[in-house]
Amino acid sequence: MSSRQIIAPRGFPATRASRDPLEWTPRQRKELRVADGWVAILLFLVGTVAGALNVLAGGGSMLTLPLLIFLGLPSAVANGTNRVAILFQNAGAVWGFSRHGIVEGRWLAWLALPAAAGAALGSWVAVGVGELAFRRILAGIMIAVAVWMLWDPLRGRKIEAGPPSTSRRALLALAFLGIGFYGGFIQAGIGFLLLAVMPFAGLDLVRGNALKVLVILTFTPIALAVFAWNGKVDWALGLALALGHVAGSLLGVRLTLLMGHKGLKYLVTAVVVIFALKLWWSG
Repeated sequence: MSSRQIIAPRGFPATRASRDPLEWTPRQRKELRVADGWVAILLFLVGTVAGALNVLAGGGSMLTLPLLIFLGLPSAVANGTNRVAILFQNAGAVWGFSRHGIVEGRWLAWLALPAAAGAALGSWVAVGVGELAFRRILAGIMIAVAVWMLWDPLRGRKIEAGPPSTSRRALLALAFLGIGFYGGFIQAGIGFLLLAVMPFAGLDLVRGNALKVLVILTFTPIALAVFAWNGKVDWALGLALALGHVAGSLLGVRLTLLMGHKGLKYLVTAVVVIFALKLWWSG
């Protein structure tokens, strides 16, 4: 065997072939192409569901991250690879919302810039929290978000069309700095946190969703660059997943407009509770 030891690519068990690709038989090469094809199809299908879910509410990364890890990626590489799909998904969603004229640009500078700064920091910081503790902390946050959604601060209140006050802008900028840090660190569940603070901006869940995807689009390239710089991105898997996310994001935009604020409120609450219970009991 050649001295150049190479581990067989994803989707191709090393026990079924030589570890040196130069020694693979034609049949083994064909099996590898078929395996990679099925992986790409699986990523596209799951990515479509996750992309729609991310636009409608959030939590899509709770489907894609475990899948990427199941396919053999280390957790850090799975985290970085997932950002490729998130980037394309939110670009598609922003385009979809902008076609309907509901992107809230008046809040962008006050929210996206602090979120981008937080994401840059969060991408570099490793938090020494145990896996079980982290899951339960996240589950607690999600339950709080569900209660907040059901309370619905916008109920019976007129949406403010005027310029936001200075105090509210400062508080929201601080909140989005923290949310950006969380998004840069793990991403999963950030949609729930963003939607939870949108009522403070006087936005219903339809316009809040439009602003949410715009903010995430702003800081995702920063987080992706950090992961890529450290060699934590599998571009082939990321692009396959991204195709599904783009399709799902466009579907999510249409469903958002059809459901309206009231329908989205109950959908987001249901999704939050389901994921929170799963996180709490999966440990």
